[in-house]
Amino acid sequence: MRIKEEIKRLGHFWLPSAPDRKITGTLSISDGGNIGLELTGVFEENEIEALENYNLKRIVGQIEHVGYMTLEDCSYRATVSPFGGGVSRASVSASTIFIGVGYNEAADPVFNTLAFSVEGIDEWVGLSGIKVDYQHERPSAAISYQPPEEILLNLNNDMRLLITFKWYLPSSQNAWEAKITQKTYFKLISTVERKLDDFIAVAHNLTTFLCFAVDETVCLNSLTATSDNLRFNINDTETAPAQIGIYYRSLPYSKDEPKINPRQMLFRFDQIRNDVERIINNWIKAYDQIDSALNLYFSTKTGAQQYLDRKFLALAQGLETFHRRTSDEKLMDESQFKELVAIIVDQCPKEHQAWLEGRLQHGNEISLTRRLKSIIEPFKADIGTSRQRCKLITNIVDVRNYLTHFDESLKEKMVHGRNLLLLYVKMEAIFQLNLLQVLGFNHQEIKSILKNSYKLKQKLSES
Repeated sequence: MRIKEEIKRLGHFWLPSAPDRKITGTLSISDGGNIGLELTGVFEENEIEALENYNLKRIVGQIEHVGYMTLEDCSYRATVSPFGGGVSRASVSASTIFIGVGYNEAADPVFNTLAFSVEGIDEWVGLSGIKVDYQHERPSAAISYQPPEEILLNLNNDMRLLITFKWYLPSSQNAWEAKITQKTYFKLISTVERKLDDFIAVAHNLTTFLCFAVDETVCLNSLTATSDNLRFNINDTETAPAQIGIYYRSLPYSKDEPKINPRQMLFRFDQIRNDVERIINNWIKAYDQIDSALNLYFSTKTGAQQYLDRKFLALAQGLETFHRRTSDEKLMDESQFKELVAIIVDQCPKEHQAWLEGRLQHGNEISLTRRLKSIIEPFKADIGTSRQRCKLITNIVDVRNYLTHFDESLKEKMVHGRNLLLLYVKMEAIFQLNLLQVLGFNHQEIKSILKNSYKLKQKLSES
């Protein structure tokens, strides 16, 4: 999660099993969704003696300016002063925090909606309700706001996705300033209550979808949930769902904030507006088939792989995994291969047969060279001449083999510096073209993206 300014709050904290034993402490939430709690005291020993390694399921508290909160999946470390001297302290780290609710020991947090914003979503959606009317002849200007129409999509997991908009006015009246701020949100809606993990899985899919669309690593920067069964009173007759703020260490995450440039996006919302429901569902479905390949692709974008050679290896492995998950291509028919293996093993001395069977287990797999040819084939016209493509594939395979095995016989074939970078960005572009196909873009639509995406075009044209 992106948290631009660290949150620090004083409060009182306790275990749900011992609500009368309250300890003063300071809660902190920092960039990346890191949650910490420093306590000026320790929970009584008999309250935690049954817990392995001082792992606490839940801590509840009341913090300034907010009220109730709940920490989930806590790691608790106490420093107890011996013989009663000095001050005993405890440190806690937590995986998740719910702001605005204090759950009891038996409660199972479930929700009906999860609303969240993501860096770059305003630029990607590109819809604004702010209108400025200039009258140059007077001169004068009028500013008005009409929220854009919400967009409701049906997801194949029995959730609905709402693209919605919030707007804010200045908190104080200022005669020298007029300001309206609009923010775009994704909102997941479920008619049945679901655990947070169900919503987080889809929120992760949508965040990586936006990463892919804008070709930058973007992060969640706000998260609120509601439950139909957790409400507050508006007046004597009306209630409304309580807004529960949520923080956690969401992925993808990059320390550096992205610079969003519409010219460098792969595609924008207006390009897919008439087909956005199908495309987003295709992306979510892809995680059931090519999740490993997608994780390797995004590991090269988020900084998880810091060095170029490691990023190259991750991307090469990602392309290989992608083809293996999307194609059943083999060297020969499976039954024919098994028959051949049986013949070969039968001719081998018995004491070596088990070893030989292990060596032949993956013998029907096609080579990386052949996989790359298949991956490039639909886009070969955009990747150069036959000779250029052949050289590109050979270089990828040679570098992958050297970086994997460090075989001295391949050292001379290794490329370095700028040449390695150019090889890497071409691989990234090839990956992106294939993922566009997974999303359901047809050949003409991909050609249009290639024409209009300056960044993608540059990756393929660099030499």
